[in-house]
Amino acid sequence: MAGSNVTALFRASSAHSPSYFTLNRAGGGQAGEITDFCIPCNPYFPTPEMFDELGSRLREILTYYPSGADTITAELCQVLGLNPQTVAMGNGSTELITWIDHLLVRESLAVPVPTFGRWTDQPMETGKRVDMLLLPEAHGFGLDPASFVQFIRSRGSRAAVICNPNNPDGGFLPKQRVIALLDELRDLDLVVVDESFLEFSDAEPEPSVANEAVLRTNVIVLRSLGKNFGLHGVRFGYLVSNPTLAGKVRAALPKWNLNSFAETVVFMLKEHRHEYAESLQQARRDRQEMTWRLSQLPGMTVYPSQGNFLYVRLPEGVDGSVLRDRLLAEHGVLVRECSNKVGSSSRFLRLVVRPQEDVLRLMEAMEQVLYGRHIQAPAPPPQPMAPMLSQVPAQQLPPEQPQRQPMPQLQQQAAPMLALAQEPVAARGLAPAPAPARARVQAALPQPMAPGYSSGTAAVDRLISGA
Repeated sequence: MAGSNVTALFRASSAHSPSYFTLNRAGGGQAGEITDFCIPCNPYFPTPEMFDELGSRLREILTYYPSGADTITAELCQVLGLNPQTVAMGNGSTELITWIDHLLVRESLAVPVPTFGRWTDQPMETGKRVDMLLLPEAHGFGLDPASFVQFIRSRGSRAAVICNPNNPDGGFLPKQRVIALLDELRDLDLVVVDESFLEFSDAEPEPSVANEAVLRTNVIVLRSLGKNFGLHGVRFGYLVSNPTLAGKVRAALPKWNLNSFAETVVFMLKEHRHEYAESLQQARRDRQEMTWRLSQLPGMTVYPSQGNFLYVRLPEGVDGSVLRDRLLAEHGVLVRECSNKVGSSSRFLRLVVRPQEDVLRLMEAMEQVLYGRHIQAPAPPPQPMAPMLSQVPAQQLPPEQPQRQPMPQLQQQAAPMLALAQEPVAARGLAPAPAPARARVQAALPQPMAPGYSSGTAAVDRLISGA
């Protein structure tokens, strides 16, 4: 997977990373050799047996039309215990975001950043004003609902959206704080709570506000299926709202907007609930261990996450674009560098939670590229995970904090350990590649690299900061 054809794909002007298929074509069909920490997908579901079943039915799935969306929606609602009149299913959550924007967002939308790019890009593409509240790095990118409400009032925004957990940082608002926010914004035209990654959360036993949405006239909850089920290619998601809003979106959707793969998977869910629940539990355990391992790297900051990804700030002086290219070219490890996310910069990576053997490969690669050697770390904490908040007596719970603090980053150890590495660490934050690899990728690395995120104009800077 080395070569300028592959690394050049990441320097295109886009808010998203190149697809697996694009990488595969550029790399001569070798995409299967990479370890993917870029696409946030459940690695444990579907099970191998489910894939075998899907494979055995491939001819009929590809040959015949799917049922109408109403039939597929009814089956999904039966599995999830929802009223079909409150649900609209889409060809991925992005299709639903598009229709929400076209049908329900009027002149303006308020959104905290950094966040999922379609919530900023889609309204701007249709001429809306997007009011962006910059989540402060000093507070761990945590969203303070009171500050968000004040920002909305100051801008006169008519719609608002939050992602819970947020993408890319995994920040989470407890259910009661989300409900309180909905109460404060009940006069807006629309409030969207994007819960696309909420299935991976273990902070509360019932964190979703979907049941609240059906009782309110201006609230939509957006949920993803592809991410949770490990099937991004199937493209399916759904929204939950009161029947009027859900019906308005359903009426605008094409008759056959869901494909036969989506229908087949939805009708398989009843028989595989147990495997699905186990897959989420394992992903949560993996997140705990991966968080711990990354926090051992000198100078690395790891932010608490309730998604199936981790947001990390790289050591001082490290350019994430160079690190991304080196990891891919020299070690076959693909990561998501975040300089093209509004409100982020090249100092940050979003790393998808993956099984232990993949994480060990990532750690070895990052240690070699960043420090030029293996970093000795203590034994990992014991499993299983800590109990959920619902299982802890109230008197033992810490007081609620509005700010998220980063994981311990061993900052005091960073300087002496980095000084032990070779000279290029001080200059660029990266250890030199081995001679053969350095020669192989030299032409592929951009020179010079941009030092970080720049919005380009003072006007946009003011828009993002809320000034």
